[in-house]
Amino acid sequence: MPSTTSLEQTERDTQTGKPLVAHIVKTEKNESASAKVLEARINGTPLEALCGHRWVPSRDPQKLPLCQACKEIYEMYRGFNDELNELPGE
Repeated sequence: MPSTTSLEQTERDTQTGKPLVAHIVKTEKNESASAKVLEARINGTPLEALCGHRWVPSRDPQKLPLCQACKEIYEMYRGFNDELNELPGE
């Protein structure tokens, strides 16, 4: 799962014009988000983020800011599960 780093200039999606952000991948219990992302990159299959966004991963998520909606949903999950790290991937 992605960690955050800030960008001086926000990249934009060429189709929608929306800022590009790193999303938190929706996973099932005991499923590795990293393995899921790697498989999606190799096969070109779309993933679903916590916020509902669907995309085929193609960029390094550490070079993009974290999706605010995904972050808020993850923080809500953390409130119910003490085993989750402060940020995904830690």
